[in-house]
Amino acid sequence: MKIEKNKVVSLSYTLEVDGDIVETVTTDKPLEFIFGTGYLLPKFEENVSNMSVGDSFDFTLTAFEGYGEENPDAIIELPKDIFKINGEIEEGLLTVGNILPMQDSDGNRLQGSIDEIKEDVVVMNFNHPLAGADLHFRGNIVGIREATESELLHGLMGERGTSCGEGGCSGCSGCN
Repeated sequence: MKIEKNKVVSLSYTLEVDGDIVETVTTDKPLEFIFGTGYLLPKFEENVSNMSVGDSFDFTLTAFEGYGEENPDAIIELPKDIFKINGEIEEGLLTVGNILPMQDSDGNRLQGSIDEIKEDVVVMNFNHPLAGADLHFRGNIVGIREATESELLHGLMGERGTSCGEGGCSGCSGCN
């Protein structure tokens, strides 16, 4: 069986960025997704299309093919006061590197990373953690099967909520 639209694909891989291993997904706990439904980055899917169980892959996605270049407009200063709950900021909340769930003025949910803390403002970065990075994937196709009707309607467990094509991860689950 070959990888094609609406097949459930299981794969293992290692993701490297700038020579550093960012994530490893093993054969005993492979990544599973429904091919062609927008779960993974389009270029990732393109690179594994038509492969069979046992095939291996080794490719690099440019930053443009991955999560794009870092957008300077996605780095903003927010007043510290917005982080107060009942008039106080929770201890340990405002720490450089913390990733906080946020909501924009239109009600859209997003994740922001604290880049810097100044006297009255917090510098938040809303770029994807892998924006600006070339992504090198090496791995193997572990399994391929037909998706059930229920899976086609509802997705695999957790798949619809963290679509990699919609700003989740690349094939990687560790970026959330």
